[in-house]
Amino acid sequence: MAFRLSRLTFRPRLWPTLLTLPVLAALLALGFWQLDRLAWKEALIAELEERREAAPISLSSALEAPQENEYRSVSLQGNYLHDGEIHWLARTHESKSGYHVLTPLRLTDGREILVDRGWMPGTDPEANSAEVSRPEGRQELTAVLRRGGWGGPGWLSNFLRPENRPAENEWLWPDLPAMADAAGMENPVTEAYVTLLPESAPSGLPLAQAPPINLKNDHLGYAITWFTLAGALAVIYLLFHLRPRPGPPSRPDGPRPSGRHAE
Repeated sequence: MAFRLSRLTFRPRLWPTLLTLPVLAALLALGFWQLDRLAWKEALIAELEERREAAPISLSSALEAPQENEYRSVSLQGNYLHDGEIHWLARTHESKSGYHVLTPLRLTDGREILVDRGWMPGTDPEANSAEVSRPEGRQELTAVLRRGGWGGPGWLSNFLRPENRPAENEWLWPDLPAMADAAGMENPVTEAYVTLLPESAPSGLPLAQAPPINLKNDHLGYAITWFTLAGALAVIYLLFHLRPRPGPPSRPDGPRPSGRHAE
């Protein structure tokens, strides 16, 4: 089979075609899969933003389904247990290095949950200890429910996950069961923790912040990459099979013979 394009002829060959078509199909499939992932991720982000804007519900209700209620505003009451203060290192605010202060809160039902009270500047929590406000007495708080754990990809978890140092009270990711044990919590909630909202925080430090929704969303870039590779492969395949179109047979120069032999 051949297709003529001006002075070129496109004549596919069997083995290059058999090798190219599956690869091309796979690249296109990956591109469309990433577009599906993009739509899913955008819908998830919109859902989380809607949860965050909704009216607060009770912490007890939210804990019935922590995954479905993550980023939901919750109301809770209890007393801080400042002796169990936890330091979550390597946290930035406005491009400045610092750490977060997490404090156990004993709820009115006897359970205890970690409260991320906000950001502190600096890299030495011991040196900044005197600057941390430590409210006493019963607290009426509004916070955002968050789930703990390492958020890295599962298949690379052991390779990428940084190591916490409980003995030094230095934490790089929220390992809630280990944090509860290090803080001496007796009846801990380990399915989730809460991030304090600014309206429930005292003035000064730590600086309470509404948690941003930072879900990685690179699916459009991945889709463009796969489609670009598919397009490049198609162009290479086309150019490989284009050949110059054969012209008419050449004729000798000079006058054409008359058909009669000279006498």
